[in-house]
Amino acid sequence: MSTLGTSRGYAPTRGGRLAAPAPVQRNWSDGLRIWWREIDKVLLALILLLMALGVVAVAAASPASAEQLSTRSVRLDEFMFLKRHILFQLAGIVGMIGISFASRDDARRLGIIVGAIMLVLLVLVPIIGPVKNGARRWIEVGISVQPSEFMKPAFAIILAWVLSWRLRDPGLPVITFATVMLGVIAALLMAQPNLGDTILFAGIWFVMVLLAGVSVQRIGALMGVGVAGLTLAYFLYDNARHRIDSFLGGGTAFDQVDLAQRTLMAGGWTGSGLWLGIRKMNLPEAHTDYIFSVIGEEFGLIACGVIVLIYCGIVVRVLMRLVDEENLFALLAGAGLITQFGGQAFINILVNLQLFPSKGMTLPLISYGGSSALAVCFTLGLLLAITRRNPFLAKEGRGLRGLLDSKEERP
Repeated sequence: MSTLGTSRGYAPTRGGRLAAPAPVQRNWSDGLRIWWREIDKVLLALILLLMALGVVAVAAASPASAEQLSTRSVRLDEFMFLKRHILFQLAGIVGMIGISFASRDDARRLGIIVGAIMLVLLVLVPIIGPVKNGARRWIEVGISVQPSEFMKPAFAIILAWVLSWRLRDPGLPVITFATVMLGVIAALLMAQPNLGDTILFAGIWFVMVLLAGVSVQRIGALMGVGVAGLTLAYFLYDNARHRIDSFLGGGTAFDQVDLAQRTLMAGGWTGSGLWLGIRKMNLPEAHTDYIFSVIGEEFGLIACGVIVLIYCGIVVRVLMRLVDEENLFALLAGAGLITQFGGQAFINILVNLQLFPSKGMTLPLISYGGSSALAVCFTLGLLLAITRRNPFLAKEGRGLRGLLDSKEERP
Protein backbone atom coordinates (compact mmCIF):
# COMPACT_ATOMS: atom_id res chain seq x y z
CA MET A 1 0.00 0.00 0.00
CA SER A 2 2.80 2.39 0.85
CA THR A 3 4.49 1.64 -2.45
CA LEU A 4 1.31 2.46 -4.36
CA GLY A 5 0.89 5.68 -2.42
CA THR A 6 4.46 6.74 -3.05
CA SER A 7 4.13 6.11 -6.78
CA ARG A 8 1.17 8.48 -6.86
CA GLY A 9 2.91 11.23 -4.96
CA TYR A 10 1.68 10.34 -1.43
CA ALA A 11 4.20 10.35 1.43
CA PRO A 12 3.87 7.44 3.94
CA THR A 13 3.81 8.39 7.66
CA ARG A 14 4.89 6.44 10.73
CA GLY A 15 1.35 5.27 11.42
CA GLY A 16 1.13 3.71 8.00
CA ARG A 17 -1.25 6.36 6.73
CA LEU A 18 -0.73 8.34 3.59
CA ALA A 19 -0.23 12.06 3.81
CA ALA A 20 -1.63 14.50 1.26
CA PRO A 21 0.06 14.29 -2.14
CA ALA A 22 3.00 16.59 -2.60
CA PRO A 23 2.67 18.98 -5.55
CA VAL A 24 4.47 17.72 -8.62
CA GLN A 25 6.96 20.21 -9.98
CA ARG A 26 7.17 20.15 -13.77
CA ASN A 27 9.20 22.33 -16.08
CA TRP A 28 8.22 23.43 -19.58
CA SER A 29 9.83 20.41 -21.22
CA ASP A 30 7.71 18.05 -19.10
CA GLY A 31 4.59 19.96 -20.08
CA LEU A 32 5.59 19.76 -23.74
CA ARG A 33 6.09 15.98 -23.53
CA ILE A 34 2.72 15.54 -21.85
CA TRP A 35 1.06 17.72 -24.50
CA TRP A 36 2.68 15.75 -27.34
CA ARG A 37 1.60 12.49 -25.77
CA GLU A 38 -2.03 13.58 -25.32
CA ILE A 39 -2.64 15.66 -28.46
CA ASP A 40 -4.41 14.12 -31.46
CA LYS A 41 -1.48 14.13 -33.87
CA VAL A 42 -3.55 13.04 -36.87
CA LEU A 43 -6.00 15.89 -36.34
CA LEU A 44 -3.15 18.38 -35.91
CA ALA A 45 -1.48 17.14 -39.11
CA LEU A 46 -4.71 17.50 -41.12
CA ILE A 47 -5.18 21.05 -39.83
CA LEU A 48 -1.64 22.08 -40.74
CA LEU A 49 -1.99 20.46 -44.18
CA LEU A 50 -5.16 22.44 -44.84
CA MET A 51 -3.44 25.65 -43.74
CA ALA A 52 -0.57 24.97 -46.15
CA LEU A 53 -3.03 24.45 -49.00
CA GLY A 54 -4.69 27.71 -47.95
CA VAL A 55 -1.45 29.60 -48.48
CA VAL A 56 -1.21 28.24 -52.03
CA ALA A 57 -4.87 29.09 -52.70
CA VAL A 58 -4.49 32.68 -51.47
CA ALA A 59 -1.36 33.00 -53.62
CA ALA A 60 -3.51 32.07 -56.62
CA ALA A 61 -6.36 34.45 -55.71
CA SER A 62 -4.35 37.44 -54.46
CA PRO A 63 -3.57 38.99 -57.88
CA ALA A 64 -7.24 38.91 -58.92
CA SER A 65 -8.47 40.61 -55.74
CA ALA A 66 -5.65 43.15 -55.79
CA GLU A 67 -6.52 44.06 -59.39
CA GLN A 68 -10.21 44.53 -58.58
CA LEU A 69 -9.53 46.70 -55.52
CA SER A 70 -6.91 48.85 -57.26
CA THR A 71 -7.77 52.29 -58.61
CA ARG A 72 -6.11 54.63 -61.07
CA SER A 73 -4.41 56.47 -58.25
CA VAL A 74 -3.66 53.50 -55.98
CA ARG A 75 -2.26 50.22 -57.29
CA LEU A 76 -2.19 47.38 -54.80
CA ASP A 77 0.65 44.90 -54.65
CA GLU A 78 -0.41 41.69 -56.39
CA PHE A 79 0.65 39.60 -53.41
CA MET A 80 -0.53 41.94 -50.67
CA PHE A 81 -3.22 39.51 -49.54
CA LEU A 82 -0.78 36.59 -49.61
CA LYS A 83 1.73 38.42 -47.39
CA ARG A 84 -0.95 39.39 -44.90
CA HIS A 85 -2.44 35.90 -44.99
CA ILE A 86 0.89 34.31 -44.07
CA LEU A 87 1.23 36.66 -41.09
CA PHE A 88 -2.29 35.87 -39.90
CA GLN A 89 -1.70 32.15 -40.37
CA LEU A 90 1.49 32.25 -38.33
CA ALA A 91 -0.26 34.18 -35.56
CA GLY A 92 -3.15 31.72 -35.74
CA ILE A 93 -0.86 28.70 -35.42
CA VAL A 94 0.83 30.18 -32.35
CA GLY A 95 -2.55 30.91 -30.78
CA MET A 96 -3.97 27.50 -31.70
CA ILE A 97 -1.02 25.59 -30.24
CA GLY A 98 -1.03 27.76 -27.12
CA ILE A 99 -4.76 27.17 -26.51
CA SER A 100 -4.35 23.43 -27.10
CA PHE A 101 -2.16 23.27 -23.98
CA ALA A 102 -5.17 24.26 -21.85
CA SER A 103 -7.04 21.75 -19.73
CA ARG A 104 -10.72 21.17 -20.37
CA ASP A 105 -11.64 23.35 -17.40
CA ASP A 106 -9.42 26.15 -18.67
CA ALA A 107 -10.85 25.78 -22.18
CA ARG A 108 -14.33 26.12 -20.71
CA ARG A 109 -13.38 29.23 -18.76
CA LEU A 110 -11.73 30.76 -21.82
CA GLY A 111 -14.81 30.10 -23.95
CA ILE A 112 -17.10 31.71 -21.37
CA ILE A 113 -14.89 34.81 -21.06
CA VAL A 114 -14.59 35.24 -24.83
CA GLY A 115 -18.33 34.69 -25.22
CA ALA A 116 -19.15 37.42 -22.69
CA ILE A 117 -16.83 39.90 -24.45
CA MET A 118 -18.17 39.06 -27.92
CA LEU A 119 -21.76 39.39 -26.72
CA VAL A 120 -21.05 42.98 -25.65
CA LEU A 121 -19.41 43.67 -29.02
CA LEU A 122 -22.39 42.18 -30.88
CA VAL A 123 -24.60 44.70 -29.10
CA LEU A 124 -22.28 47.53 -30.20
CA VAL A 125 -21.82 46.42 -33.83
CA PRO A 126 -25.15 47.77 -35.20
CA ILE A 127 -24.48 51.05 -33.38
CA ILE A 128 -20.84 51.91 -34.10
CA GLY A 129 -19.78 49.34 -36.69
CA PRO A 130 -18.81 50.57 -40.17
CA VAL A 131 -21.06 49.70 -43.09
CA LYS A 132 -19.51 47.24 -45.55
CA ASN A 133 -21.47 45.72 -48.43
CA GLY A 134 -24.72 46.96 -46.92
CA ALA A 135 -24.20 45.42 -43.46
CA ARG A 136 -22.64 46.28 -40.11
CA ARG A 137 -20.69 43.22 -38.95
CA TRP A 138 -17.32 44.59 -37.86
CA ILE A 139 -15.72 46.58 -35.08
CA GLU A 140 -12.65 48.66 -35.91
CA VAL A 141 -9.90 48.16 -33.29
CA GLY A 142 -6.80 48.74 -35.39
CA ILE A 143 -7.98 45.85 -37.55
CA SER A 144 -11.52 44.91 -38.52
CA VAL A 145 -12.83 42.35 -36.01
CA GLN A 146 -16.03 40.43 -36.69
CA PRO A 147 -17.37 39.48 -33.23
CA SER A 148 -19.68 36.80 -34.62
CA GLU A 149 -16.66 34.78 -35.78
CA PHE A 150 -15.29 34.49 -32.24
CA MET A 151 -18.77 34.06 -30.81
CA LYS A 152 -19.26 30.80 -32.72
CA PRO A 153 -16.73 28.69 -30.75
CA ALA A 154 -17.60 30.52 -27.53
CA PHE A 155 -21.29 29.70 -28.12
CA ALA A 156 -20.47 25.99 -28.51
CA ILE A 157 -18.46 25.98 -25.27
CA ILE A 158 -21.09 27.88 -23.26
CA LEU A 159 -23.90 25.74 -24.64
CA ALA A 160 -22.01 22.53 -23.77
CA TRP A 161 -21.44 23.84 -20.25
CA VAL A 162 -25.13 24.69 -19.78
CA LEU A 163 -26.42 21.42 -21.23
CA SER A 164 -24.03 19.40 -19.05
CA TRP A 165 -25.85 20.74 -15.98
CA ARG A 166 -28.50 18.08 -16.62
CA LEU A 167 -26.19 15.51 -15.06
CA ARG A 168 -26.32 17.39 -11.76
CA ASP A 169 -30.02 18.17 -11.80
CA PRO A 170 -32.24 16.70 -14.55
CA GLY A 171 -34.97 19.16 -13.57
CA LEU A 172 -33.03 22.24 -14.65
CA PRO A 173 -34.58 23.98 -17.72
CA VAL A 174 -31.31 23.86 -19.66
CA ILE A 175 -33.01 23.48 -23.04
CA THR A 176 -35.07 26.59 -22.42
CA PHE A 177 -31.99 28.52 -21.36
CA ALA A 178 -30.07 27.33 -24.43
CA THR A 179 -32.95 28.32 -26.72
CA VAL A 180 -33.20 31.78 -25.17
CA MET A 181 -29.43 32.22 -25.62
CA LEU A 182 -29.75 31.29 -29.30
CA GLY A 183 -32.64 33.71 -29.70
CA VAL A 184 -30.66 36.61 -28.24
CA ILE A 185 -27.66 35.96 -30.50
CA ALA A 186 -29.90 35.48 -33.55
CA ALA A 187 -31.62 38.81 -32.87
CA LEU A 188 -28.26 40.60 -32.59
CA LEU A 189 -27.02 38.98 -35.81
CA MET A 190 -30.14 39.85 -37.79
CA ALA A 191 -29.77 43.47 -36.64
CA GLN A 192 -26.56 43.62 -38.75
CA PRO A 193 -28.09 41.76 -40.81
CA ASN A 194 -26.25 38.42 -40.95
CA LEU A 195 -28.53 35.58 -41.97
CA GLY A 196 -25.70 33.17 -42.82
CA ASP A 197 -24.15 33.15 -39.36
CA THR A 198 -27.62 32.99 -37.80
CA ILE A 199 -28.27 29.75 -39.67
CA LEU A 200 -24.89 28.37 -38.60
CA PHE A 201 -25.55 29.22 -34.94
CA ALA A 202 -28.91 27.48 -35.22
CA GLY A 203 -27.18 24.42 -36.67
CA ILE A 204 -24.71 24.30 -33.77
CA TRP A 205 -27.57 24.63 -31.31
CA PHE A 206 -29.60 21.90 -33.03
CA VAL A 207 -26.78 19.32 -33.01
CA MET A 208 -25.88 19.94 -29.38
CA VAL A 209 -29.47 19.93 -28.13
CA LEU A 210 -30.07 16.72 -30.07
CA LEU A 211 -27.07 15.08 -28.38
CA ALA A 212 -28.27 16.33 -24.99
CA GLY A 213 -31.34 14.11 -25.30
CA VAL A 214 -34.33 16.20 -26.36
CA SER A 215 -37.54 14.39 -27.26
CA VAL A 216 -38.57 14.05 -30.90
CA GLN A 217 -41.71 16.12 -30.28
CA ARG A 218 -39.75 19.06 -28.93
CA ILE A 219 -37.25 18.81 -31.80
CA GLY A 220 -40.13 18.97 -34.31
CA ALA A 221 -41.61 22.00 -32.57
CA LEU A 222 -38.24 23.77 -32.49
CA MET A 223 -37.67 23.03 -36.18
CA GLY A 224 -41.05 24.61 -36.88
CA VAL A 225 -39.93 27.74 -35.03
CA GLY A 226 -36.77 27.80 -37.15
CA VAL A 227 -38.73 27.56 -40.39
CA ALA A 228 -41.00 30.37 -39.21
CA GLY A 229 -37.96 32.51 -38.41
CA LEU A 230 -36.46 31.89 -41.86
CA THR A 231 -39.78 32.83 -43.45
CA LEU A 232 -39.86 36.10 -41.49
CA ALA A 233 -36.29 36.83 -42.57
CA TYR A 234 -37.32 36.38 -46.20
CA PHE A 235 -40.10 38.97 -45.92
CA LEU A 236 -38.39 41.42 -43.56
CA TYR A 237 -34.82 41.55 -44.90
CA ASP A 238 -34.23 42.61 -48.49
CA ASN A 239 -30.72 41.12 -48.57
CA ALA A 240 -31.97 37.67 -47.54
CA ARG A 241 -34.89 37.83 -49.99
CA HIS A 242 -32.67 38.82 -52.92
CA ARG A 243 -30.19 36.03 -52.25
CA ILE A 244 -32.89 33.38 -51.85
CA ASP A 245 -34.71 34.60 -54.99
CA SER A 246 -31.44 34.55 -56.92
CA PHE A 247 -30.74 31.00 -55.76
CA LEU A 248 -34.24 29.71 -56.58
CA GLY A 249 -34.31 31.55 -59.90
CA GLY A 250 -30.98 30.14 -61.04
CA GLY A 251 -29.14 33.47 -61.05
CA THR A 252 -27.93 35.40 -64.08
CA ALA A 253 -24.71 35.59 -66.04
CA PHE A 254 -23.67 38.52 -63.87
CA ASP A 255 -24.68 37.01 -60.52
CA GLN A 256 -21.64 36.39 -58.29
CA VAL A 257 -22.74 32.86 -57.37
CA ASP A 258 -23.19 32.02 -61.04
CA LEU A 259 -19.78 33.53 -61.79
CA ALA A 260 -18.27 31.42 -59.01
CA GLN A 261 -19.77 28.23 -60.40
CA ARG A 262 -18.55 29.03 -63.92
CA THR A 263 -15.07 29.82 -62.59
CA LEU A 264 -14.99 26.58 -60.63
CA MET A 265 -15.80 24.48 -63.70
CA ALA A 266 -13.51 26.40 -66.08
CA GLY A 267 -10.37 24.50 -65.10
CA GLY A 268 -11.69 21.02 -65.80
CA TRP A 269 -10.21 18.11 -63.88
CA THR A 270 -6.59 19.30 -63.72
CA GLY A 271 -6.89 23.11 -63.86
CA SER A 272 -5.25 25.77 -65.96
CA GLY A 273 -2.22 26.12 -63.69
CA LEU A 274 -1.08 28.54 -60.99
CA TRP A 275 -1.68 32.21 -61.99
CA LEU A 276 -3.01 31.13 -65.38
CA GLY A 277 -6.70 31.45 -64.54
CA ILE A 278 -8.72 34.04 -66.46
CA ARG A 279 -12.25 33.91 -65.08
CA LYS A 280 -11.06 34.62 -61.53
CA MET A 281 -10.19 38.18 -62.61
CA ASN A 282 -13.92 38.99 -62.81
CA LEU A 283 -14.87 37.14 -59.63
CA PRO A 284 -15.70 39.34 -56.61
CA GLU A 285 -14.20 38.30 -53.26
CA ALA A 286 -11.92 35.82 -55.02
CA HIS A 287 -9.58 35.60 -52.01
CA THR A 288 -12.34 35.09 -49.41
CA ASP A 289 -15.87 33.85 -50.13
CA TYR A 290 -15.14 32.35 -53.56
CA ILE A 291 -11.61 31.05 -53.18
CA PHE A 292 -12.87 27.49 -53.74
CA SER A 293 -13.80 28.52 -57.28
CA VAL A 294 -10.30 29.90 -57.85
CA ILE A 295 -8.89 26.55 -56.73
CA GLY A 296 -11.16 24.81 -59.24
CA GLU A 297 -10.03 27.00 -62.13
CA GLU A 298 -6.28 26.90 -61.46
CA PHE A 299 -5.81 23.47 -59.83
CA GLY A 300 -8.81 21.54 -61.13
CA LEU A 301 -11.73 19.59 -59.76
CA ILE A 302 -9.38 16.88 -58.49
CA ALA A 303 -7.74 19.40 -56.14
CA CYS A 304 -11.19 20.53 -55.00
CA GLY A 305 -12.08 16.93 -54.25
CA VAL A 306 -8.89 16.48 -52.21
CA ILE A 307 -9.76 19.54 -50.11
CA VAL A 308 -13.27 18.22 -49.50
CA LEU A 309 -11.78 14.88 -48.39
CA ILE A 310 -9.46 16.67 -45.94
CA TYR A 311 -12.42 18.50 -44.41
CA CYS A 312 -14.28 15.19 -44.16
CA GLY A 313 -11.19 13.64 -42.57
CA ILE A 314 -11.06 16.33 -39.89
CA VAL A 315 -14.76 15.91 -39.07
CA VAL A 316 -14.56 12.10 -38.97
CA ARG A 317 -11.37 12.19 -36.89
CA VAL A 318 -13.01 14.36 -34.23
CA LEU A 319 -16.13 12.20 -34.18
CA MET A 320 -13.97 9.09 -33.75
CA ARG A 321 -12.22 10.80 -30.87
CA LEU A 322 -15.56 11.59 -29.23
CA VAL A 323 -17.09 8.11 -29.60
CA ASP A 324 -15.58 6.81 -26.34
CA GLU A 325 -15.80 10.14 -24.52
CA GLU A 326 -17.41 9.76 -21.09
CA ASN A 327 -17.33 13.44 -20.11
CA LEU A 328 -20.61 15.03 -21.22
CA PHE A 329 -19.18 18.55 -21.45
CA ALA A 330 -16.28 17.37 -23.62
CA LEU A 331 -18.63 15.37 -25.85
CA LEU A 332 -21.02 18.28 -26.38
CA ALA A 333 -18.29 20.90 -26.77
CA GLY A 334 -16.36 18.80 -29.28
CA ALA A 335 -19.50 18.09 -31.27
CA GLY A 336 -20.47 21.77 -31.28
CA LEU A 337 -17.04 22.98 -32.37
CA ILE A 338 -16.71 20.47 -35.19
CA THR A 339 -20.26 21.28 -36.32
CA GLN A 340 -19.26 24.93 -36.57
CA PHE A 341 -16.04 24.17 -38.47
CA GLY A 342 -17.48 21.56 -40.82
CA GLY A 343 -20.76 23.40 -41.32
CA GLN A 344 -19.04 26.63 -42.36
CA ALA A 345 -16.74 24.75 -44.75
CA PHE A 346 -19.49 22.85 -46.51
CA ILE A 347 -21.83 25.85 -46.73
CA ASN A 348 -19.05 27.78 -48.46
CA ILE A 349 -18.39 24.89 -50.86
CA LEU A 350 -22.10 24.46 -51.66
CA VAL A 351 -22.38 28.20 -52.40
CA ASN A 352 -19.49 27.92 -54.87
CA LEU A 353 -21.26 24.97 -56.50
CA GLN A 354 -24.47 27.03 -56.73
CA LEU A 355 -26.23 24.52 -54.47
CA PHE A 356 -26.87 26.97 -51.63
CA PRO A 357 -27.76 30.69 -51.45
CA SER A 358 -24.84 33.06 -51.00
CA LYS A 359 -24.04 33.52 -47.30
CA GLY A 360 -20.82 35.54 -47.21
CA MET A 361 -18.91 32.82 -45.31
CA THR A 362 -15.21 32.18 -45.71
CA LEU A 363 -13.70 28.74 -46.27
CA PRO A 364 -12.02 27.83 -42.94
CA LEU A 365 -8.18 27.71 -43.06
CA ILE A 366 -8.25 28.31 -46.84
CA SER A 367 -9.73 31.78 -47.37
CA TYR A 368 -7.85 34.97 -46.66
CA GLY A 369 -9.00 36.66 -43.51
CA GLY A 370 -7.83 38.58 -40.48
CA SER A 371 -10.25 38.05 -37.64
CA SER A 372 -11.94 35.12 -39.41
CA ALA A 373 -8.63 33.23 -39.73
CA LEU A 374 -7.74 33.91 -36.11
CA ALA A 375 -11.22 32.86 -35.01
CA VAL A 376 -10.94 29.54 -36.87
CA CYS A 377 -7.57 28.89 -35.20
CA PHE A 378 -9.18 29.77 -31.86
CA THR A 379 -11.90 27.20 -32.59
CA LEU A 380 -9.40 24.49 -33.48
CA GLY A 381 -7.23 25.29 -30.47
CA LEU A 382 -10.24 24.68 -28.21
CA LEU A 383 -11.03 21.51 -30.15
CA LEU A 384 -7.49 20.19 -29.77
CA ALA A 385 -7.56 20.96 -26.04
CA ILE A 386 -10.91 19.24 -25.49
CA THR A 387 -9.97 16.12 -27.49
CA ARG A 388 -6.65 15.66 -25.70
CA ARG A 389 -6.49 12.31 -23.98
CA ASN A 390 -3.88 10.42 -21.99
CA PRO A 391 -3.37 7.19 -23.97
CA PHE A 392 -2.14 5.30 -20.90
CA LEU A 393 -5.19 6.23 -18.83
CA ALA A 394 -7.42 5.25 -21.74
CA LYS A 395 -5.78 1.79 -21.88
CA GLU A 396 -6.12 1.39 -18.11
CA GLY A 397 -9.77 2.40 -18.32
CA ARG A 398 -10.49 -0.13 -21.06
CA GLY A 399 -8.64 -2.78 -19.11
CA LEU A 400 -10.61 -2.04 -15.96
CA ARG A 401 -13.92 -2.07 -17.80
CA GLY A 402 -12.98 -5.36 -19.42
CA LEU A 403 -12.04 -6.84 -16.04
CA LEU A 404 -15.35 -5.74 -14.48
CA ASP A 405 -17.30 -7.06 -17.44
CA SER A 406 -15.56 -10.41 -17.22
CA LYS A 407 -16.36 -10.64 -13.49
CA GLU A 408 -20.02 -9.84 -14.15
CA GLU A 409 -20.19 -12.60 -16.75
CA ARG A 410 -18.91 -15.22 -14.30
CA PRO A 411 -21.60 -17.44 -12.75
